Amino acid sequence: MSDEINLISEEDGVDVSKKIRKKDVNKDVKPAWYFGTGFLLFWALMFFAVVLPLFYRTPTALTIEDDNTGEFIGDRAYNTLNNLINIGPRTVGSKANEVEAVIFLINELAEIKKLLLHDYFTMEIDIQTASGALRYTHMLNMYQGVQNVVVKLSPKGSTSESYLLVNSHYDTVAKSPGAGDDGFMVATMLEVLRVMATTPQTFEHPIIFLFNGAEETAFQASHGFITQHKWAPNCKAVVNLDAAGSGGRDILFQSGPFHPWLVDYYKKHAKHPFATSLGEEIFQSGVIPSDTDFTAFVEHGKIPGLDIAQVINGYIYHTKYDRIDVIPRSSIQSTGDNVLSLVRALANATELHDTQAHEKGHAVFFDFLGLFFISYSEDTGIILNFCAAVVGLVLVFVSVWRMSSTSALPLNQVLVQLLVQLMVQLLALVLGLGLSILVAHVFDSFGLSLTYFSCLSLLIGLYVCPTLIGLSLPITIYYQSRRNSKLQFSYRLQLTLHIWAILLCLLGIAVTAYGLRSAYIITILNCFYAASLALNLLTTLHDRAYSWTGLVMVSQVAPFLYCTYRIYLVLVVLIPMTGRLGSALNPDLVIAVVTALGTIFACGFLIPLINMFRRPYLIIVSLLTVTVITVILASSTQIGFPYRPRASSERVSYQHVRKVFYEYDGTVSKDESGYLFSFQDRRAAEPMKIRMTNAKSIRSDCEKHMMCGVPLYDERWVGNRLESMWLPRERPIELLAKANLTLLSKTILESNTTARFEFQLEGPDHMSLFIQTYEDDFVTLSNWSFDRSYLENPPAYPLSYHIYFTYGTDRSPLNFSLDISKANGDFEVPLFQLGVSGHYVETKRDALSEEFAASFPAYAVLVDWPSSYDRYIF
Repeated sequence: MSDEINLISEEDGVDVSKKIRKKDVNKDVKPAWYFGTGFLLFWALMFFAVVLPLFYRTPTALTIEDDNTGEFIGDRAYNTLNNLINIGPRTVGSKANEVEAVIFLINELAEIKKLLLHDYFTMEIDIQTASGALRYTHMLNMYQGVQNVVVKLSPKGSTSESYLLVNSHYDTVAKSPGAGDDGFMVATMLEVLRVMATTPQTFEHPIIFLFNGAEETAFQASHGFITQHKWAPNCKAVVNLDAAGSGGRDILFQSGPFHPWLVDYYKKHAKHPFATSLGEEIFQSGVIPSDTDFTAFVEHGKIPGLDIAQVINGYIYHTKYDRIDVIPRSSIQSTGDNVLSLVRALANATELHDTQAHEKGHAVFFDFLGLFFISYSEDTGIILNFCAAVVGLVLVFVSVWRMSSTSALPLNQVLVQLLVQLMVQLLALVLGLGLSILVAHVFDSFGLSLTYFSCLSLLIGLYVCPTLIGLSLPITIYYQSRRNSKLQFSYRLQLTLHIWAILLCLLGIAVTAYGLRSAYIITILNCFYAASLALNLLTTLHDRAYSWTGLVMVSQVAPFLYCTYRIYLVLVVLIPMTGRLGSALNPDLVIAVVTALGTIFACGFLIPLINMFRRPYLIIVSLLTVTVITVILASSTQIGFPYRPRASSERVSYQHVRKVFYEYDGTVSKDESGYLFSFQDRRAAEPMKIRMTNAKSIRSDCEKHMMCGVPLYDERWVGNRLESMWLPRERPIELLAKANLTLLSKTILESNTTARFEFQLEGPDHMSLFIQTYEDDFVTLSNWSFDRSYLENPPAYPLSYHIYFTYGTDRSPLNFSLDISKANGDFEVPLFQLGVSGHYVETKRDALSEEFAASFPAYAVLVDWPSSYDRYIF
C-alpha cells in the first residue's frame, strides 16, 4: 500500500488514512514482486532477441552467377582468399612472403588487367622494394628490401593529380596463415579492383591499391611506400583495411584526423554501417595494445583517412587458427559492399583536390544497431550535449516544483528529499561499481582470472548482477526505512530517476568540456529521459501514481538497445585481447569496470523501477541468487576454465634460446640454452605448471644485465619482460646459422676523445641490436650511422637502445658505426655492451624442442621459434 495513506493532515493533525483508503485503494497498489523479476527479464530478452541478432547480421554473399552487375562478388573474393592462404604463413623475409605471395598477387592482377575496360581506364602495376627506418615505441625499426605491390587505376582523360589510397597487407605473423589478418582485406581489395576495372562506371581521381608486404613488422612497408614511392606525394586520403579478428562485420574505428567530411562519405555510402567515435577515442588513447598502417600514413604522410577493420572473433587473431573455415562468405560480402561503395564515392570526392581546405574539427559518429548511421560535427555535438543537459536540468526542476505544488509541501522540503536521494544514489553508483570490482579482485586473488574468456554469459552473473544489486540495494533500503514520508511514494520514485538524470547532465557537461566526443552516449540518455519527462508533465501522467512509468519505460527502449549494443561491441573486442595483454595486468578488473559502466548506463533509469513492485528486496535476492550460482559455476566447474581448443586457445609464446656472454677479453662467461617465455595472459604458467616446474623469473636478470640478457623480440616482449620466465635446458640448442657480428675497425678520431667502432652484421631476416654504454665511467654514445633523432631521444631507463632490423629481399650485410666519447680519452677499457639477437621464425624445432612442444595441452596454441643472443663488451 502506498505511503500516501499514511499522510498526516497539516491542518488538524488528524490521521486521514481511513478517509482516503477507499478512494485511493487502486491508485498506488503495487504489483507482486515476481512481476519485477519479469520486468528485468524483459530487458534481458530485448538484448538477446534484438541486439545480438542485429550485431551479427551480415548480407547473403553474391555468387559468380551474379556477375556483370557491377556489384562486389563475395563468392569470388572468398575463393581468392582461399588461394592466398594456401601459401601458408607469410612472415617478412620468408620465401612465402617475398616470392610466392608476390607472384600470387601479380597473377591475380594480370587476370584483372586482361578484363580491363581499356576505353575507360588505365592500370599500372609497380613492385616497390624499400629500405628505411622509423621509430616505433622504444625501438628504432629498420627494414631492408621489404616489398609493396602497387596498382594505379586511372580513369581515361582524368587530369586529377589527387589520388585515393586503399591499403591492406599480405604478410602475416609467424605460424599464422592470416586468413583474417589480413588476407581477408587483400581478397576484398582485389575484388574491388576487379569490379571497378571491369565496370563502365568511371570516376574522377586515380586510385592507388597498395598491397604491402611488411605490416606485422611495425608498418615497415607502408612507411616505405608513403615516404619513398613515386605516387605517394599525390595520395590525398587513405582507406586502410586491417583486422584484429575475423568473420563478422567490419567496423570504422578511426577517421581523420580533423577531416569530418570523410565520415560524411561513409555515412552516405557504406551499405552496412558499423562505426563509433567511442572506438576511435578508445583506440587513440593507447589502451588498446594494437596499431595499424593508418598510423604510418597519418604520421609520415600527413594524409587523412578512414581505418576499417574486422574485430569479431579476436581469439584466432595471430594464431594458427586464423583460417578460412572461420570466415563466412557473408562476412566478406558485407565488407566488400562497404569498401566498394566507399572507394567509388571517395574517388569522386571534390574534397580530394584540396584536402587541407577541409581540415576542420572532428566528427561524432555512430550506427544504431547497424540499421542506420548518424554523424555530425564536433561543434554540433558540443551544442547538442550542452542543450540536452540544460533542458534536462530545467525539466527536473519543473517536475520538482510540480511535486511541491500538488503535494502542498514547501519546495524546500522536496529539495531536501532530492538532496538526500542524491546521497543515496551516489552510494548506489559506488556500490554498483565496487561490487563488480570486488568480484574481479577475489577471483584474481584465487588465481581464477579470465573465467569468462570462453563463456561470455558468465559476465551476467559475475558483473552485471552485482552491479544491479549495488544500484538497487541502497535506494531500496532507503524506501523501506522511510515509509511515512509526507511525499507520496510515486513522487519519491520519480525523484530517484531525476537524480540519475541530474548526474548524467552534469557528467555530460564535464565530459564535453574535457573534449570527449563519446559524450554523445550520455546525450542520448538525457534526451530520451527528458522527452518522457516532458510528455509526462504535459499529459499530467506525472501526477497519477505510477502512470508516468509507462512513458519512461518506452523512452528507455532505444537507449537500452544502443547502450547494450555498444558495450557488447567493446566487450567482444576487449575480451579476446585479455588473452594477449600479458600477465602483469589483471584483465578481470578491466572487464568488470567496462561491464559495470555499461550496465549502469543501460539500466540507470530502469533499475529503480523495481521499487514500484511489492517486496523489491526479493528481486534483489533473485539477482544475488544468479550471482552465487554463476560464481560457483565459474570457480569450480569446467565452464569457468578459460580455454577451449581451437575456439579460444591459450596463447603460449616462447623462444628456444642459445645465449652466450662474451667478456671484454673475448672469453665466454656464459653459454646457456633454454626456453624464454613471454606469457600472454594473467594465468601465465599456471595451466601448464607441470612442465614449468624448473622455470624461474628473469626479473633478477633484468636488474643485472642489459635488457635482461635475453633476446627480447619486439616492443611487446620488452614491455612484458619482468613477467617473463626462463626454463633451462640441459642439451644445447643447435642453430643452423647464427647472427654474426664483426668488428671491422676501431678508430680514434682527431679530437682524441671519441672512438669510432665500425661493425658488420649478418644473420636471419629478424634481428635486434641492444646498445648500452658504461655511464659510470662517463662514457657516452655521441653519434652513430643510424637515425640520429632516436639517438637524441633515447628510451627511458632502464631500457637500452634497441635497433630492430628486418630483411626482405635484400639480404646484404648491415654495416654500421658507433661513436663513443670519453673525456679522458682512455679507450682501452670496457666502454659499452652490444647485444645481438637473431630470430629464426621459419626454422623447424629440433627433436627435443618438438618433444617439449608436444607436451602442451590441446587448448594451447604455440608461437615459438629458435633464437640466438650474443652479448659483447667493447
